[in-house]
Amino acid sequence: MNTKEKLYQLCKEIVDQRLDEISKDIEDVQHSVNTETKNTTGDKHDTSRAMMQLEVEQKSKHLVESMKLKETLGRFSPKTSSTTAGLGSIVETSTAKYFISVSVGKLVIDEGMYFAISTASPIGELLMGKKAGDEFEFNGQKMKIVSVK
Repeated sequence: MNTKEKLYQLCKEIVDQRLDEISKDIEDVQHSVNTETKNTTGDKHDTSRAMMQLEVEQKSKHLVESMKLKETLGRFSPKTSSTTAGLGSIVETSTAKYFISVSVGKLVIDEGMYFAISTASPIGELLMGKKAGDEFEFNGQKMKIVSVK
């Protein structure tokens, strides 16, 4: 498995894990909402149910966001490469290595440390369309693109 395939697989595992955790959380809260019995403190019961319902709604938003990450991963193949930075590219700069895919943070594999970023992130937007040798500035720091794969 090459570097890009390893990074892709790691991102996929992280997103799948998030989806599983959020789905389980929603299921647990929904179960609590459905099984809670009305007691003598009616207002307290109604407030508790409302808070649990808000929690389900919040977790549902996170679920939708995670599903979008999974969709993004499905939009490119880790087997393709390009000399121009875009979705699915590994971009090595003078300061760090980036995997333009989904925002899941720092990834460490045998080949080193990479940052999984989205195309919509500030650094992702700067990298899009760039090639090896291009220079750019990010947070007041000048950087040079060493390679794009």
